[in-house]
Amino acid sequence: MQVAKETAFILFSIPLYSIVIGLEILLSNYQHKQYYHIKSTLENIFLTFFNGGIDLLLRSIFYLTILNWCYQHKLMMIENQYIYWFLLFVLEDLAFYFEHRVDHYCRIFWAVHVTHHSSEDFNLTTGFRSSAFQPVYRFVYFIPIALMGFNPIDIVFMYAITQTYGILVHTRYIHKMPKWFEVLFVSPSHHRVHHASNVVYLDKNMGMVLIIWDKIFGTYQEELDDVPVKYGLTSPKKDSNNPFYLIFHEWMSIKKDISKNISFFTKLKYLFMPPGWSHDGSSKTANELRKELL
Repeated sequence: MQVAKETAFILFSIPLYSIVIGLEILLSNYQHKQYYHIKSTLENIFLTFFNGGIDLLLRSIFYLTILNWCYQHKLMMIENQYIYWFLLFVLEDLAFYFEHRVDHYCRIFWAVHVTHHSSEDFNLTTGFRSSAFQPVYRFVYFIPIALMGFNPIDIVFMYAITQTYGILVHTRYIHKMPKWFEVLFVSPSHHRVHHASNVVYLDKNMGMVLIIWDKIFGTYQEELDDVPVKYGLTSPKKDSNNPFYLIFHEWMSIKKDISKNISFFTKLKYLFMPPGWSHDGSSKTANELRKELL
């Protein structure tokens, strides 16, 4: 029954994605907006299938074994189904926020996540530009939820729902949502900020569905009319036709940094400090760059 729910949702989401992406492609080409380019779209498709393959491979190990063990040793049980699903949504969205924040503030995890940000296009297919190896560790953030009495199958199902929402905010066609909406929920405007390489926008708006976590924990930034969003990375990746470069280019940069003639402790900093950190000031973190603007 539980697996059937996830299968039904997948069968529903595929035509939904096909319709909205097709409409966006047709409209953007008709209006000569050039929101889509063949190369970046193909990159997005490749990364989606690469991530999906790893996710399917590891799901039986992590979700049906580790999370199921945690669920069997749950600390509580929620009987009311309305409260159960509401709390699952809130807790899972909060877990995603912290996962996403770690991905941005710890370089070894940024090396995994960076592929999602490396495109200079921003369209609905960018939402499928998956961080290839994220399934290797994503389940860790769901362990507390399973221990709180939420079935791993329900966790996976809720993640599929929230991820669908997260994909649909990757658009430039919606300027602003109503003010009441943007108080609570992530909007396309919020998520455009998240994908920006402008210094003022770096590492902001980490939420998947709810924007309240960013407002509570200090990572919120509104899209500014006088600061047009520039998509991609602060240091654009090389124009390479090697698809695996998309996945491993930050790992290559890390290898170069830890190969320097520096102490072991400093090498560890290159792994665990925020992206851009350097022992000699040759590169700077997002917070350091923002301070220079003041």
